[in-house]
Amino acid sequence: MTADIIDGKAFAATIRDKVSGHVARLREEHGITPGLAVVLVGEDPASQVYVRSKGKQTVEVGMHSVEHKLEVDTSEADLLALIEQLNNDPAVHGILVQLPLPDHLDSDLVINSIDPAKDVDGFHISNVGLLGTGQKSMVPCTPLGCLMMLREKLGNLSGMDAVVLGRSNIVGKPMAQLLLGDSCTVTIAHSRTKDLPDVVRRADIVVAAVGRPEMVPGDWIKPGATVIDVGINRIERDGKTKLVGDVDFASVQEVAGAVTPVPGGVGPMTIACLLANTVTACCRANGLAEPEGLTA
Repeated sequence: MTADIIDGKAFAATIRDKVSGHVARLREEHGITPGLAVVLVGEDPASQVYVRSKGKQTVEVGMHSVEHKLEVDTSEADLLALIEQLNNDPAVHGILVQLPLPDHLDSDLVINSIDPAKDVDGFHISNVGLLGTGQKSMVPCTPLGCLMMLREKLGNLSGMDAVVLGRSNIVGKPMAQLLLGDSCTVTIAHSRTKDLPDVVRRADIVVAAVGRPEMVPGDWIKPGATVIDVGINRIERDGKTKLVGDVDFASVQEVAGAVTPVPGGVGPMTIACLLANTVTACCRANGLAEPEGLTA
C-alpha cells in the first residue's frame, strides 16, 4: 500500500478562494470589509517571514490588513495599550499577536487582553473554555486546518478512533476537542504514555504534533490509517538543511491510507484558516450568518 498524499497547499488555495468570495459578498451586500491586525514585537526572523506572508495573503483575498511592528524593548503597558486600541477599532475584526514574544512580556497576559471575539488565533482563555465545553468559539488555526483536511478526506469522522500525539495548548489539546466534537473516540498521547507504539497503532486517525523529527515510524501506524503531520523540524542531512515532520514520511507512506507531507501539508492551512477565522469574526460582529465551510 502507498498512501494518498493530502495536498495541504492545494486545499489551502480552495479555502482562500472561499474566503475571497465571502469577502466580496460582505463588501457588495453589506458595505463591510473584514480587517485583520497583526502585531509583531521584535525582529525574530521566522516571525517576520510569517507576518509578511499573512499580510500578503490578507490583501490577496480582499481584506483590510493592518501591521504593527514594535521594537523588541516595547513595554508591556505600551503593547497592552495598542491591543486595547485595536479592540475598540470597528474596522478590525481579527487581532493576532505574533508569538513568541520577547522574554520581558507576559504572553498569557497579552493574549488574554485581546477581545475574545477578535481573537482569531483562538488562544484567549475564554475561547479555550468555550471550545472545551462545545460552545461557539474562535478555533485555533492549525487544529482547524487539520480538521478541515480530515473531513475533506474521510467525510463523517463519527466513531473513528483518533490519537493526538502532543498535548500543547496550541495544537494537541484543541485538536482533541475538535475531534471529540466530531464524535471521534480520542486519546491524547505524549512522552509519558506507556506502550506508545501500541496506542498509536490502534488509531484510524493520527495527528502528530510533538515537535520531534521523524519520531513516528511506519510500524506504529495501523494499515490504512490517515496521518496528519503537524511537525515542522529543521534537520541536517547529507550536509544540507532539510524540513521534516514528526513522522517518518517514507515508512509511514508505505502503511497509511493517507498522509500529509512536510512541507506542503498542514503548514499552508494555518494561514488560510487565519483568514477564515477573520471572516467568521466579522460576520459574528455584524450579526450575519457565518460563512459556510470555514468554521468547525
